[in-house]
Amino acid sequence: MGMTPASAVSADELSIARRIAAGDRAQFAVLIRRYNQRLYRLARATLRDDAEAEDALQDAYLSAYHSIQRFRGDAALSTWLSRLVLNECLGRIRRGDRRRKVVPLVSSNEAMGEVPEEDIARPERIVARAQIRGLLEQKLDDLPEAFRVVFVLRSVEELSVEETADVLGIPATTVRTRYFRAKGLLREALAQEIDLAERDLFEFGGQRCERICARVLTTLAATRPESPGA
Repeated sequence: MGMTPASAVSADELSIARRIAAGDRAQFAVLIRRYNQRLYRLARATLRDDAEAEDALQDAYLSAYHSIQRFRGDAALSTWLSRLVLNECLGRIRRGDRRRKVVPLVSSNEAMGEVPEEDIARPERIVARAQIRGLLEQKLDDLPEAFRVVFVLRSVEELSVEETADVLGIPATTVRTRYFRAKGLLREALAQEIDLAERDLFEFGGQRCERICARVLTTLAATRPESPGA
């Protein structure tokens, strides 16, 4: 799933770039579909907003299309595209155009993977998984940007340390440090949520309590009372 190292850029990638530069939009569509999810996650981790990430991704693709004639294979196409996306996202942050809201990245079509067949008949599993993923994404959004981006590239997209360093233009040791720190902060944040949730385990109040009470009283009302002294 990782990116192709810059030293291993193939003649095929150069050929793809040349075809797109010559106006082959069908080939460009193939390229977009190949890297869409990876690049979206990168934009989302940087901007922390679904709609803004989509806009940034779209603008980065347009920039890529108009500048791909300058692609010389010094890095893999995926790395080149990732840098364009990052530049677009960071430019938006610097310009202050980013909306000040956080929207949990919870996809209705299970974007993190296909839904197992056994879960199709168990919608509660899908809901539970979405809730857990939403919580993880919320805590990931709370991390500093440098940690968020490294975590997404390493843990979600499964890039190697070297590939992540190549995309971000930072030393491999920095990637390792940020990834280790990001995982530690996420564990701490999730542990705090679990500690709070423990207090509400098997909570039984409100409407649920009243429903049981009403059922019991209804059943008693329908039952023939015992005679005194029975």
